[in-house]
Amino acid sequence: MGTEWNLNRISDVEWEMPRSGAMNVPARIIASEKLLAGMKGDLCLKQTRDMATLKGAVDHVVALSDAHQGYGFPIGGVAAFSTDDGVISPGGVGYDINCGVRLLATRVPVLELMKRRPELLRAIAAAIPSGVGKGGKGHSPGEIRNVLRMGARWAVKNGLGVPEDLERTEEGGCMENADPSDVSDRAIERGLPQLGTLGSGNHFLEFQRIDKIEDASLAGRFGLSDANATVMIHCGSRGLGHQVAGDFIRIMGDKYGYSGLADRELINAPFKSELGRRYLSAMNCAVNYAFCNRQMIMHMVRVCLQNMFPGSGPCSLVYDVCHNIAKVEEHVVGGCVMKLCVHRKGATRSFGPGRREIPERYRDVGQPVIIPGSMGTASYVLVGTKIAEEKTFGSTAHGAGRVESRTRARERLSGEQIKRDLERNGIEVHAGSWKGLVEEAPEVYKDIDEVVRVCAAAGIGRVVARMRPVAVMKG
Repeated sequence: MGTEWNLNRISDVEWEMPRSGAMNVPARIIASEKLLAGMKGDLCLKQTRDMATLKGAVDHVVALSDAHQGYGFPIGGVAAFSTDDGVISPGGVGYDINCGVRLLATRVPVLELMKRRPELLRAIAAAIPSGVGKGGKGHSPGEIRNVLRMGARWAVKNGLGVPEDLERTEEGGCMENADPSDVSDRAIERGLPQLGTLGSGNHFLEFQRIDKIEDASLAGRFGLSDANATVMIHCGSRGLGHQVAGDFIRIMGDKYGYSGLADRELINAPFKSELGRRYLSAMNCAVNYAFCNRQMIMHMVRVCLQNMFPGSGPCSLVYDVCHNIAKVEEHVVGGCVMKLCVHRKGATRSFGPGRREIPERYRDVGQPVIIPGSMGTASYVLVGTKIAEEKTFGSTAHGAGRVESRTRARERLSGEQIKRDLERNGIEVHAGSWKGLVEEAPEVYKDIDEVVRVCAAAGIGRVVARMRPVAVMKG
């Protein structure tokens, strides 16, 4: 705050912070001048620089166009570390492990859905618990451990979805190398009642209309039609993921201490160490919990829509993407293929055509990328690019990014007024509390249109379609 940053302009929307001091690699910032000014207003750029000081960082670290201050890494930060001599850091993943988004294409005409929005939101709220600490059906520890191993496959096996859903979920809805014995009993205890629940904070379930299609061919491939409603689900691993993060931040701090770190929030373990292995395994378990959680919520949405619009036919999953995760991937660096541990903290994978990680049905066009806006603003579907693989380790933005703290929002905003404003703009809203509505007001987030414009200008995602909310459920 108030720091003068040495940034070299690369293009209209790209900047480089040269390597200096303890940095092992330079930093790249994807931002317009307007967005960069916001990044200078908190610790975002300092945290971007700090990422580059970690051992084994490769080529460069990245702050994306929605970047803002986070825990350790900025939210909107990407860093890749050598799997030979690099590290793995819980702060580079975050507390809400595999917070992510899935998008459904329905066959419900927007005009029909608009007529029944209050009734639909009541049905959804009755079927899907939401809010701080809210639980759903209780599950046994054995069931939760199976979920940690199987992810969304567990839900589909138990009749809560179809095999095609797994094909359209990142990693097939299940990370391998997920051993529940690496997850604490306390984390499993917190996960027992929360499977199939939305949570609170910026998590939401939103019914949308497509108001602009930029690429009709790709929209068709993704099953998107401006005549029919879409549904977006945004949530993560709930208390289980939070506990996993907290457990390993403490364990790593106790084992390695904080000497030599630019910030104690950057605590880490060598990737090849036993503790690094255990964290990766436990993180994968939390990732699988989140995949299963979104799968179960989607199933309940499908049931509600089928009950209310019985002639509409089934909804199809467009794709499900992770936001907070560390993955072992192969990338070309300096002309050589390297195996890297890529940390995406508030960042979406954005692979271009041909990558084996992309489902076969989309492999020739690239990975669908889903970027949600804030309540009351647009959301976007993009497609990944080869340029993203070259510039950002195959990553792009994950949302609008906050510009104001929840505390500040509560001090100056009124939940009643926000609800009136949303309804005036044609958006029906169901919120678990006035507090939650205030904390997630549209005005506390960056301009999503600018965030996405910058992604497209940098070539790290190509816009396919834009959606607008018509009915929103918040925790």
